[in-house]
Amino acid sequence: MSLVAGVPPAPTLRLPDMDGNPVDLAAYRGKMVLVNFWATWCPPCRKEFPSLGRVRKLFRPADFEVMAVNVGEDPETAFSFAGSPDFPVLFDRNSQAMEHWQVKGLPTTLVVDRQGRLALRAVGGREFDNPAIVAQLKSLLK
Repeated sequence: MSLVAGVPPAPTLRLPDMDGNPVDLAAYRGKMVLVNFWATWCPPCRKEFPSLGRVRKLFRPADFEVMAVNVGEDPETAFSFAGSPDFPVLFDRNSQAMEHWQVKGLPTTLVVDRQGRLALRAVGGREFDNPAIVAQLKSLLK
């Protein structure tokens, strides 16, 4: 994952979850949040998805959260692939959040620091519980 130049404020992110309830990134201020943009038709997205749950378990819930933003699909399609993960899965049905976050391709992951700023970006598939990535996340939490 690479550093985001200038550490700008994270764009607004308020999307419905699998039950249609709105989830707002602003409510997570004070936590580091890994925001992953993905789709079920994207092979690298499918490959990295299980690692999102694994990396989430490596950190205290008070410090760290994962949000998986499904782009362009309906909840049934995402649920048939993802099941019921232990982190929020949000739905960007019209790709407006993807555009607002300047995501050019899937998967793209951004890490929002405790102050609500974009700190890290990764384009392409990753194993988020890889020791090098975990070390990056831990240093960002300090």
